Amino acid sequence: MPEVRLGTGAGRWILLATVLGSSVALLDSTVVNVALPRLARDLHADMAGLQWTVNAYTLTLAGFILLGGSLGDRFGRRRVFLIGVVWFAAASVLCGAAQDVPMLVAARALQGMGGALLTPGSLAIIQASFAADDRPRAVGAWSGFGGVAGAIGPFAGGWLVEAAGWRWVFLLNVPLAVVVVLVTVRHVPESVDPRARGRFDVTGAVLAALALAGTTYALTEAPGGAVSPRVVGTAAAVGLVAAVAFVAVERARGRRRRLWGRRSAREVPQPMLPLDVFASRQFSAVNVITFVMYGGMGVLFFLFVLDLQVVSGFSPIAAGTALLPVTVLMLMLSARAGALAQKIGPRLPMTVGLLVAATGMVLVGQTGPGSSYVWNVLPAVVVFGLGLAAVVAPLTATVLATADVRHAGVASGVNNAVARAAGLLAVAAIPPLTGLTGDAFNDPAKFSHGFRLAMMTCGGFLAAGSVLSFLTVRNDALRSAPDHQHEPDTKRHCALGAPPLQPDPEAAHPRPAS
Repeated sequence: MPEVRLGTGAGRWILLATVLGSSVALLDSTVVNVALPRLARDLHADMAGLQWTVNAYTLTLAGFILLGGSLGDRFGRRRVFLIGVVWFAAASVLCGAAQDVPMLVAARALQGMGGALLTPGSLAIIQASFAADDRPRAVGAWSGFGGVAGAIGPFAGGWLVEAAGWRWVFLLNVPLAVVVVLVTVRHVPESVDPRARGRFDVTGAVLAALALAGTTYALTEAPGGAVSPRVVGTAAAVGLVAAVAFVAVERARGRRRRLWGRRSAREVPQPMLPLDVFASRQFSAVNVITFVMYGGMGVLFFLFVLDLQVVSGFSPIAAGTALLPVTVLMLMLSARAGALAQKIGPRLPMTVGLLVAATGMVLVGQTGPGSSYVWNVLPAVVVFGLGLAAVVAPLTATVLATADVRHAGVASGVNNAVARAAGLLAVAAIPPLTGLTGDAFNDPAKFSHGFRLAMMTCGGFLAAGSVLSFLTVRNDALRSAPDHQHEPDTKRHCALGAPPLQPDPEAAHPRPAS
């Protein structure tokens, strides 16, 4: 199969399919927050129910996204991408038809599994399809259009909630998915990674999901007291045991593959998480920074739209578009922040950016009854967005630069999964710890107090990340990295949910499927 040029009709069709496909998953992870108050009223959900509505999706997405990428490499990126899109659309129908909170949570978990199949495939298809000299521009276009979709999403979601009801936030995915399937089947070439062979690390994926599920359940339910302490303790124990078992299994598989050499591809599954990727202290430190940063962001995106509607009296449209300046600033400034980090080193942009974002988060927490968007919300959001724009691109580039070249693709996946797990665990833990339990969203005064505490807590997380950046990030981290790790795609991504996934650079020319 000849490589596709970006300016051709074939290139534009591939870009359309991958942008629209990834945008379906991106939109659902942001738009749902706008619908939470109406959803809670119709389904009689409490705060824990709203947490699970968000977290069920993040849980399965974070737990299976690395496995989803491996399946695409092995069985065909287009094939797995299509399965993910259809799966996601079917789960969206179930979400839209949900009659109670348990049904909605189960459907959201299924959505996350579909997202784990389609999300890594969209970028991998671009990397596999376009000619080498067009690839950075194609990825940049994919990132830019994805950012535009992220900006439009909350506004569209707010309009849908007001005009048609919260169920259409999910049902809108179906016609979009139909377009993606039709374009992909007709115009997207198939590709596989010829190096992908042997068995899959299904055990690792299941253990990772169990560890996240047990921990999330315990963090969500323990503070409210509605669930028996024995059940909460059992869930926490399951999460802990699964986490320990996951580390043990991944270490054992990595060791056996090193000892057995070529035979290991047939006899031992490739570890989902090669633990030697953490041999770099810089890589480990940057992932800790990622954890505290995206954990704080996850809580802000979950609670802020709720607070604006419950406490400040904003409509769903107004609340949904309140964070639009963050996306705009990310799109405008991320490339410049990435270029600055390469020139002066990532330490200063990350340190200052996190401190500015922490300040913006504390300012966001000051919104309350009667707050004006122009005078109260907008300044806080702009400060937060400026800080975020300064830190995301240097952080992503540093992750790739500090990992061994043979683990570049895995390093990106690990960083993405760390960010998603951070948001999952923070959304589970922080609202209950700040008093946001039960029907708190029906009590504006109680919700406002808890929201302020939550934003101060998350601002503290980001400030701690700023200190950690100053103490651990080396200014020469990007200068010492191989050239291929500096491609501009990591600088342009509007990474509000998680850092961008980067395919393995050694698989830049995968073999087309026959």
